Order: sequence, then C-alpha cells, then structure tokens
Amino acid sequence: MAKKEKPVLTKQESEQVERNLPFSPRVIGIIADEVAKTVVRRLPHPTRSKKRKKAKKVENAIFLDTSAIIDGRIFDVIHIGLLKGTFVILESILLELKHIADSQDIVKRERGRKGLGLLEKLKKEKGIKVDFISGEKEKSMELDKIREVDEKLIKAAKLNKGRIITCDYNLEKKASISGVTAINVNTLANVLKVTAVPGESLHIKILHVGKDQSQGVGYLDDGTMIVVENASMDVAKEKDVIVSRVIQTTAGRILFAKKI
Repeated sequence: MAKKEKPVLTKQESEQVERNLPFSPRVIGIIADEVAKTVVRRLPHPTRSKKRKKAKKVENAIFLDTSAIIDGRIFDVIHIGLLKGTFVILESILLELKHIADSQDIVKRERGRKGLGLLEKLKKEKGIKVDFISGEKEKSMELDKIREVDEKLIKAAKLNKGRIITCDYNLEKKASISGVTAINVNTLANVLKVTAVPGESLHIKILHVGKDQSQGVGYLDDGTMIVVENASMDVAKEKDVIVSRVIQTTAGRILFAKKI
C-alpha cells in the first residue's frame, strides 16, 4: 500500500495561522496532529525489563556436593579416570565450604580447608574439566529463588541433565525422588569392598584386642573388620585365618574368623 503523504499547510493557511484568523477544519487537524506528536515525544518511555539470559547447559555435568568434597575420597576416584565429564561446583557450595573453613570448631575448620585445597588441586589438573557456576549463572538458572543448597543442587543437576556426587543419604533420596541420579560415595565404597564368604582363608595382621578379651581384631585393605577368635595374644602378628561367618550391619560387613 502507498504511504499517505504528510499534510502540509498551504501559503494561505500559514498566513491565517500568523494572523490568528479563524482556521479551517483541515488546519485544525494538522495542528492537533503536531501537538500530539510533541506530547508523545516528551512523555517518559517505559523501560523494558531485561530478560534473563538462559544459561548454557553443561555437557555431561557431574555436580559435587559439600559432603563429598569434604570427604575427599571422590577425588581419588576422579584421578584414576573412573568418572568422565565436567565437574561442576555451584557458588552456593563454595560459600558453604568457606563457612565451614572459617568455623570455630577445629575439626570442621580443617575439613573445610582440606575440601577447598582438593578443589583447587582438581582445577589445576590437566585433562580434567572443572566448571565453577558463579552467582550470576545461578541467577540465570533461577537458583537464587531457592534457599536450601541441596534444592539448588538438585535443580541445577536437573536443568543440565547431570548427576550428583554426595555422601549425604538424605540428599541422595531427595535427588532420586526428583528424577536426578545421585551417587553416594559411601554406597560406592561398600559395593567395592572385598567379598568374603564363610570357608575362605585370609592373611591378616592382628591390630588390637576385641570386645571379648579373647578376640583379636584385624582389617582388610578396604577397611572391613575381621574378628578372630582366641587371637588376643597375637596382637601385632600376622596370621592365616579362615572366615566362619559374615554379619551385615548398617556400618558395613563384619567378618568372624578362626586361626588356621
């Protein structure tokens, strides 16, 4: 469609305006149009709300929880190459670690500092991808609206279709309910423990006396406790034993054995 030409005052109409003579309807329309444009230009323009940029998804993301970082065992698993992907640490997790590192409690303070040190070492290691999610990136994921660090971690993992590494049983269950894969380091350690069955012979060192004064106690390389009958006099000695029974507890397996 052809654009309408902007109406222009004729010489006669201009003279009418200057002399303040009565105006024709056409002249009045042109003047009203110009006044309206001037008013609109002077009005304050509403500022458009800035839309949050969507954060790019992290490919094959593995989110580390505070408990797993402080525990430290997961770093050994990472170093041997068992886990592949980009290891992601939220700023919320870093702040939680720093808070623990500044604790008045000596044990907590040391564990917090150890965790920060392990993260720094991981960041510098060649061949391992580490991504720290800043506060701005957390906002772009709308994580700033969530108070609990665990919930932030679950949402971040869900948005990136990633996994969570933790030592926290409750976080593991929460993540599972939300449809996010969470690997508990404690569960992993139990799965990897040496499987011993009754009748199997082992060579161990008796380290100390058991609850029963006649018993001696030793440990396998994975930390599994072995209680040996009539071995209290063999403390600090290495002995061949045969497993008689295996008991499963909430803390793990305990083997009971007899000297060969």
